[in-house]
Amino acid sequence: MMRQTYNDPNALVDGAAPRPRGARPSAGPTMVMQAYDHLLTALMTLQIAPGERIAIDQVARRLNISQTPIREALSQLEAEKMVCKVPNIGYRASPQMTRDEVRDLYTLRQLIEPYAAARAAEAITEEAIDVLRTIDRDMSSVVDGDSSAYPRFAEADDRLHRLIATLSGNRLIAETVERLHAHLNIFRVLYRTNAPTEAAAEHRIIIDALVAGDSGAAERAVLEHLERSQQRMDSVLAENEEAEPA
Repeated sequence: MMRQTYNDPNALVDGAAPRPRGARPSAGPTMVMQAYDHLLTALMTLQIAPGERIAIDQVARRLNISQTPIREALSQLEAEKMVCKVPNIGYRASPQMTRDEVRDLYTLRQLIEPYAAARAAEAITEEAIDVLRTIDRDMSSVVDGDSSAYPRFAEADDRLHRLIATLSGNRLIAETVERLHAHLNIFRVLYRTNAPTEAAAEHRIIIDALVAGDSGAAERAVLEHLERSQQRMDSVLAENEEAEPA
């Protein structure tokens, strides 16, 4: 599995599933990282659904390791609010985000990501521009309604926002953005909320501003994109609430 780094924008081109790089278990043993990666991927792809109990013994057998590193990885995921520990039951995947929690998440994103985009535009490099163009091509190739292509679009979307956070030069911002996107990706997989054609057009405006090194334009473009993305999310949640039986 390819390891991504903060100081290598090209490392953001590849990788199977988005994952928060700043959230690695501090202990560092290979088995803990293996368990962490496995569990995070399962959570983000809904192999472990929101609220579902996590059977530590089954994970241990699947990975052919002891339960100790799995518990350490789960403890880290609990700190990141990806799982929760229930007395007398064990670990469960965190419940699905509520409408208010999604709004709170977007409020935080709107506070930090436009700033990160402005700093990224100031620090843009030729290598980063190549990555941005690859991301743009990947997004543009996805057609609305093509469910099989949606995961590719979601991954490209995640790579763009992580690259911006990385290029900002602020490690805390990069770590925060990656954690937020981990939670957001679960929601997107559940509801397929991003309209690829609309979002791709918004992302292209962001990419053009970054490539031009225009910090003001990049900041405005990210803020406008996040506002529209939040509206799409909120609309889906409102429809879901109306569809639920009283």
